[in-house]
Amino acid sequence: MEYAIRLVTIEDYDAIFELWNSTEQSRRALNPVDDSREGISKYLKRNPDTCFAAIADEKIVGVILTGHDGRRGIIHHLCVHPDYRRMGIAGRLVANAEEALHKEGIQKIFGLVFKDNDPANSFWESQGYALRTNLNYRNKSMNARIPTGK
Repeated sequence: MEYAIRLVTIEDYDAIFELWNSTEQSRRALNPVDDSREGISKYLKRNPDTCFAAIADEKIVGVILTGHDGRRGIIHHLCVHPDYRRMGIAGRLVANAEEALHKEGIQKIFGLVFKDNDPANSFWESQGYALRTNLNYRNKSMNARIPTGK
């Protein structure tokens, strides 16, 4: 199966949002503020060269949103449509994101994965992402519409 990788633009939002909703694991990672069209537009303006989409059959079948704060890279969302998994798409998206971050001078990347998402945790391990057990991830929502998580 052939597919192409290209940068994400805000014009891709509807297709990406549909993709995110194609799987329960991605759906539960969304929040109504940061993952809205406005939130993603802000993210892409700040990170125009580090977010990628995989295109097959004239539609977006995979996406990775990656950015940085000038010091550390972060992978916010990686999703491949269930019908297009096990074809190397996720690995290519990660490789493109890592290369883009490296070009921007970023030397370390982190990502967040739900503890109970065994397939995703196995994938990230296969990509060389080590599990940190010496840290606690803490967050505080400053908007009542964004859940804090459990």
